[in-house]
Amino acid sequence: MSVTPQTNTDLAALAAAFKQRDDFVLCGHVSPDGDCIGSQLALAAALRQLGKRVTCVLAKNEPIDERLRFLPGADDLVPAELYEGPARTFVAVDVPTRERIAEAAAALRDQCDLAVTIDHHAVDTTMTDLVYVDPDAASTTVLVWDVAGLLGVDRSGDVALCCYTGLVTDTGRFQYQNTDAAAMRAAAQMVEAGADPAFVSRAIFQNRSLPSVRLEGVAVGRMRFGAGGAYAMSWLSLDDFESAGAVKADAEPIIDALRAVSGVRVACMLREQGDVVRGSLRAKDDTDVATLARTFGGGGHRAAAGFTLECSLDEAVALVDAALKKTVGAKAGEGACTG
Repeated sequence: MSVTPQTNTDLAALAAAFKQRDDFVLCGHVSPDGDCIGSQLALAAALRQLGKRVTCVLAKNEPIDERLRFLPGADDLVPAELYEGPARTFVAVDVPTRERIAEAAAALRDQCDLAVTIDHHAVDTTMTDLVYVDPDAASTTVLVWDVAGLLGVDRSGDVALCCYTGLVTDTGRFQYQNTDAAAMRAAAQMVEAGADPAFVSRAIFQNRSLPSVRLEGVAVGRMRFGAGGAYAMSWLSLDDFESAGAVKADAEPIIDALRAVSGVRVACMLREQGDVVRGSLRAKDDTDVATLARTFGGGGHRAAAGFTLECSLDEAVALVDAALKKTVGAKAGEGACTG
């Protein structure tokens, strides 16, 4: 089932509106990734060039991925629950729904007189006055890059670095299906403006913690294949994290190991987080994993999606395994791994 994004404006109109405003609060989604943090910090850097007062808030009071700490402004992110204002202009980036902004929803509800969404996740609901969603954009930072250009600011330095980081992470180092000509053109512009691809690669993709590598060993050893090897899934418990000395962010890269197995079309990684189980889905063909995620109350992109289940880890494994068997199916004669 496809959804129609509820866009009601364009980027030029948003840039014009931003020029007329003074106080901004920028927020992304819970468990922020490189695109989310990169979008916030890039837009903040652009607006500050115009003399605007800008605060970037975290949807939840949780640490960000240590590999993103190199981004300028990352250490100044404020948990939304601790921010008291002002928030006259609220801009949600890389997040389409109120549930995903968590504690920042209070600022959206009580303090702002203009609320804006800039995103590339297609959903059929809105939470702000102005909404610009482009599901064809490889990352939200590509849209922020364009907004910064329309604002007429200098996009070199911090803006380019943060935008490139969001783009390279959301395309999986330009490997995922969302890597298109527009993404490559945007990347070239960002590099021309000063973003250093080798530096970003070292900071993010060649900078994993030892606990993260240990967790991957556990997850790979636990892999389960189904539908003739068309899907692979694995899971991590709270005990696994404790034994490895790992934190939540250490599990983020692991799904790529599952996805890389020959014959696998869809990969799923489940991880226990407190009283819930967080699921991540990745596809490397035309399988729409966002539709599957929505059956569990989640969402995302066609090739990358996520969801949260309020049940035990064992129950989650059984539920998701059954759903994958039903929706992925087998492709005969592709040399699928039956592990």
